[in-house]
Amino acid sequence: MLCAALSLLSEENIPVQAVSRFYRTPAFPAGSGPDYVNAAAMIATHLPPDDILPRLNMIEGRLGRRREGRWGARVIDLDLIAVDDLVLPDAATHAYWRGLSPEAQKREAPDRLILPHPRMQERAFVLVPMAEIAPEWRHPLIGKSVREMLADLPVAERADVQPLPASDMGANGLVKPGGSA
Repeated sequence: MLCAALSLLSEENIPVQAVSRFYRTPAFPAGSGPDYVNAAAMIATHLPPDDILPRLNMIEGRLGRRREGRWGARVIDLDLIAVDDLVLPDAATHAYWRGLSPEAQKREAPDRLILPHPRMQERAFVLVPMAEIAPEWRHPLIGKSVREMLADLPVAERADVQPLPASDMGANGLVKPGGSA
């Protein structure tokens, strides 16, 4: 699925500049489904973020994603994590979403794009692959690099993000039957 999504990005005028390895990661939140395959991609486009997100959602739909509830099992999930040092919609709104309790996160979802992703600094499945392609990118509000945010996470969380062996990947980017994820 990830290879197919990466291919579809270029069709949507979102060229991919770099891609991390693929990683096997536990579903988030824990127990919400099977393990996932995660990766990070660096894109180069002149499209504004509010034009990129609907294109990501359209690609998800083309690949079979059905939105059936917050954090439910899904076949593909494409997130726009950050755009340079842009903060959207503003620092105060970002602080609200970044500080939301886990219980409230289950009930509330933003009605607009929040950049950088308000919980990226808490998620090894985002930071491990991102550290491969943009380790020195600095969060404009937290002030830490990807490498520093990753180092702040518990060792066990980082260890849960395992590189997927290339031998488990099919030619179309799907995990082969009996593969690791």
